Amino acid sequence: MRGFFIVLQYELREYFKSKGFVAMTLILAILGAGALFLPRFIDMSDFTGTGVQNEVADQGHQADEKEDASAGDPDETLYIYDQAGVMNMEVLQGFFANEKWITADSVKEVEDAVQAQTAQAGFVVTKVDAYDYYVYNKGMNDSKSSLFEEALRICYQMQYCEQNNLDYAQITQMYQMPITVNEQILNKDTRSNYWYCYFLVILVFMLIVMYGQMIAVSVTSEKSNRAIEVLVTSTTPNSLLFGKVIAGAIGGLLQIGIVLGAILVSYQINRAQWGGMLDMLLHIPASVLVTFAFFGMGGYLFYAFLYGAMGALVSKTEDISKSSSGLMMVIMVVYFFSLMQLMNPEGMVIKVLSFLPISSYSTMFARIAMGTVSTWEIAVSFIILVISIVGAGFVGAKLYRMGTLRYGNPIKLRTALKSIRSKE
Repeated sequence: MRGFFIVLQYELREYFKSKGFVAMTLILAILGAGALFLPRFIDMSDFTGTGVQNEVADQGHQADEKEDASAGDPDETLYIYDQAGVMNMEVLQGFFANEKWITADSVKEVEDAVQAQTAQAGFVVTKVDAYDYYVYNKGMNDSKSSLFEEALRICYQMQYCEQNNLDYAQITQMYQMPITVNEQILNKDTRSNYWYCYFLVILVFMLIVMYGQMIAVSVTSEKSNRAIEVLVTSTTPNSLLFGKVIAGAIGGLLQIGIVLGAILVSYQINRAQWGGMLDMLLHIPASVLVTFAFFGMGGYLFYAFLYGAMGALVSKTEDISKSSSGLMMVIMVVYFFSLMQLMNPEGMVIKVLSFLPISSYSTMFARIAMGTVSTWEIAVSFIILVISIVGAGFVGAKLYRMGTLRYGNPIKLRTALKSIRSKE
């Protein structure tokens, strides 16, 4: 036990003495917190919808200036040729409030204007229920055609009502009766909770991959420079592996805790200035954060022990990726399955994944945030994860002990497991 604490103290000292580790932690925390304080010092009303100031008196004047300035701007000009005689310009202006409409006398005039790029787009209404849309380059977010289609539909309805002595306003009121909805969510709002779950799944995945690789590199480096030969004579391989993994867990938890804590606290302080627009990412319930801390750290420990063992199976750092490729494949598959199942928190697949130690670190807190989970399910899942961590620790320690003093070509995992089994 004494050897474990010596290794743990040494590894932690290496983390905290690392200028890169400290600098990265502080930079990320300061940048994250600073970005969330921006609305207090900069007018971000166009983005947040909660302006520092609102110059009501100047709005009409500014709108007039904008309309005059954009009169000849091709990005704000639309052409229309109404062969069917159905279009109502007031309706069009309602759908296209920022564009100036020019009435053409022929199809060719519309086509020429668009071809010369003096107009952003053009419309030729051929029938009461058909039109041609002219555009030079159609962008991915071009919604003008769908807006015009709706405007044409309304214009046709207005014309039909006028021809048949019907009151369009009354008919519209009947069909568009306002409905008042008061949502009473008795458990979880899956839609609003989805994005912070998505964010936390990515975060724990990055934690496992980044720190797992660091542990594997640390083990292989000691083996390549022969330092491991001195270390194994001073303490046990179990103390070495457990000390490295626990130190990495503490270092990772501290780094992520400082950065994530700074961001979450800064957002809570400035939530009113942001108008609550980042709630879907940063307004995370305490129960989800606690579950994330326990299951996320459990998943990290589970994979960290295996990464340490993979590092002991090779003698050169450049061989680590080859040794840990199978482990990385498992992590990636779990990662993608977890993200895909977030849309179905009550499905059988995510329920099964929430009990498996290879995936419960991400799927269980997602179920807690977005679905219904019994207390016994959380307890059983966590017990399975803890038992698996201990098992992975002892298996990893045996692989570590077996591989530390073997040099040369990388040892295959199957060969290493056979060697351990034969010794037992």
